[in-house]
Amino acid sequence: MRTRPSSLIFAVMLAIVSPMAVKTASAQQQAKPQAPKFLPMPQSAQRLPTQEGDKAYAAYQLGLYREAMQEAEARAKANPKDGAAFTLMGELYAKGFGVKPDLVKAGQNFQKAAAAGDAQGQYALAMLKLEGKGVTKDEPGARALLEKASAKVPAAAYAFGLMLLTDGKADSDRRAVTLFQDAALRGDADAQYGLAVLYKEGRGVPKSPPDAALWMGRAALSKNVAAETEYGIMLFNGEGVAKNEQAAAAMFRRAAEKNGAVAQNRLARLYFAGRGVRRDLVEGAKWAILSNAQGLKDPWLDDAMRELTPGERRQAEEAVQRFLSP
Repeated sequence: MRTRPSSLIFAVMLAIVSPMAVKTASAQQQAKPQAPKFLPMPQSAQRLPTQEGDKAYAAYQLGLYREAMQEAEARAKANPKDGAAFTLMGELYAKGFGVKPDLVKAGQNFQKAAAAGDAQGQYALAMLKLEGKGVTKDEPGARALLEKASAKVPAAAYAFGLMLLTDGKADSDRRAVTLFQDAALRGDADAQYGLAVLYKEGRGVPKSPPDAALWMGRAALSKNVAAETEYGIMLFNGEGVAKNEQAAAAMFRRAAEKNGAVAQNRLARLYFAGRGVRRDLVEGAKWAILSNAQGLKDPWLDDAMRELTPGERRQAEEAVQRFLSP
């Protein structure tokens, strides 16, 4: 339910290499154990599950937030151990849906939900504790809550697995793999991506390019932008999957359209080189400008851009403006 703590965000940046040998950046050695750098904490809240016959949750799903709050408050008053009601109130306060945003009140409600054993409440409280928002920062406490919630909330299983990866122990790595597998099988895109990375690196599980490609592909189908980019690279290089430059280009486009800088960069290279797509300098320049604007510098593309005529450059800039327009 919470955004991931900035201290646990790992950049999804790839090395700038020649356009025909697209590879991911090699992991740098770190003095302190950490999760693979491509694995971030869950970015956004999971939508609260629909409770059959539940007026409060039904109102929430319909966007009737004030009604949802009233129903949840009535339930909590009638039953102080109604964890789901407290979780819903916490979510409304955290998001500012129907009420003024108030993370302190959100934290208070999540604490009551967690005490009542509600897994969604435990997960939400854990994410607040990781950031110290609305509650005291408490990483050990967050870890314990994520472990409790992991059996029922896929995002909690993934987040707990990430924390285990920071232990720097083989047993913790293997346990993280199990958690990722469980969450991945339940459809969590972050866990699918994370599991692919672990198979790719051979961490906690034997290295397996085919398994890495399988789970990266599933995460990409779940619209995980980082996975779309990585799977495009796998397709381009034939890494764990049959080489297919056209499919790679299509995957890069999917991520590029979602403003993925690395995908924009890779797609620009393909258009300039005419690999997987028809060579198109204007289209290549469009994606190169967009990726560069996000801070991804590429001397090879800078040189390629010099091939453009003033008219082609103007067309590319107009295409960029259309892309950025609401």
